[in-house]
Amino acid sequence: MSCLRLAVSLNSARPLPLNSQNLSLLARRNQNISLARRQLSKAVEESARKTSSNGTFKLALLGASIGAVAGSSYTFYTNFTDKNAHKEHERTPPKMIDALPAGVRITKRYVNPKDNTGLDIVLFQFQTCPFCCKVRAYLDYMGVSYAVVEVDAVLRQDIRWSSVKKVPMVLIRQGNGAYVQMTDSSAIISLVATTLNDKRIDVGDLAQFYPQISFFDDDGKKRQDILNKYFLMYQDRTPKNMTKELEENERKWRTWADNHLVHLISPNCYQTIGESFETFEWFAKAGEWDVYFPKWERDLMVYCGATAMWAIAKMLKRRHDLSDDVRSHMYDALDKWSVELKKRNTKFMAGKQPGLSDLSVFGVLSSMEGCQTFKDCLLNTNIGKWFYDVKELVEQNRGQLHRERIVGVSSTA
Repeated sequence: MSCLRLAVSLNSARPLPLNSQNLSLLARRNQNISLARRQLSKAVEESARKTSSNGTFKLALLGASIGAVAGSSYTFYTNFTDKNAHKEHERTPPKMIDALPAGVRITKRYVNPKDNTGLDIVLFQFQTCPFCCKVRAYLDYMGVSYAVVEVDAVLRQDIRWSSVKKVPMVLIRQGNGAYVQMTDSSAIISLVATTLNDKRIDVGDLAQFYPQISFFDDDGKKRQDILNKYFLMYQDRTPKNMTKELEENERKWRTWADNHLVHLISPNCYQTIGESFETFEWFAKAGEWDVYFPKWERDLMVYCGATAMWAIAKMLKRRHDLSDDVRSHMYDALDKWSVELKKRNTKFMAGKQPGLSDLSVFGVLSSMEGCQTFKDCLLNTNIGKWFYDVKELVEQNRGQLHRERIVGVSSTA
């Protein structure tokens, strides 16, 4: 990928979960100035300055800076002509943490003896959260070793230290020993994939390409998203099999998994109170809650979680304009995926091997693998063969599971 192409990719249009006039305005401004105006960060510049082999990276920074001139001029003009100019978005770079937070309890590790990536990753998760399943599917398929902190879905004690109270969340150790904190499953996957593709640049520096942005929707409500989360920063090391068409198709289906498919999970898995409790009992088994939590805490998660999600599922059904036959919406979505696979005449969406879109869709579906909804999907759609083909490769590459409870730094557990 050329230096110019990298600069363009940073500033090009990307999917956002909301479509509105304000988002269009935000996109136009983001494309020109969000990363470029600030020249990424001092840390990135320092990395480029110290590493002589990173000429492309430095040129990309230069290209981004040049783009800022035009972008800033345009913004200066629109600030006078746009009545919504006061709703300017905010940009927040990923947080850096000096050390693993005190009291963090690592519950298990996946260790791959063949892992030579050098990555040190701690994943904070709910075992059956579809977004967490996406991250695990990618890490497992790539054979990356990582530690897991199983978070109580109700009390969330293990993320009290964080200002962000959602999972998945990862802490990835940088070259200087500090950790970069990342949230959003797609951004996490893109960051790790970018790092694995080009190890010349520190993961902390690459993380600067994925800042959090906040903006206002048409109703005046503040929203947040991660910039560039569906983009990989290939620089001059684009994989030989990665064409522009494939790259765009991967982004399209990764976006579809996040913006459509995942929203069908809750209305289906929790549509009745009985199915909701059945789902949470499977969650307890799959997440080994009996192993990692005391019985009272395990029961709290099952009973409170099942009841809450049953109520939330009804709200989500209305929000996403689903009919009473919620299964039909799931079947339609999976049929759309299967039809596209057939049209491309490939085993996986990315070709002969699973790509990020395959792993994203697989991860979302694997979150309900033990539920009645998934059993119905196998009976009423053609998703089964593709799903189990991906699963076979994911499990084949996954590291060895170490189940013993490992106490984190200064833990009081």
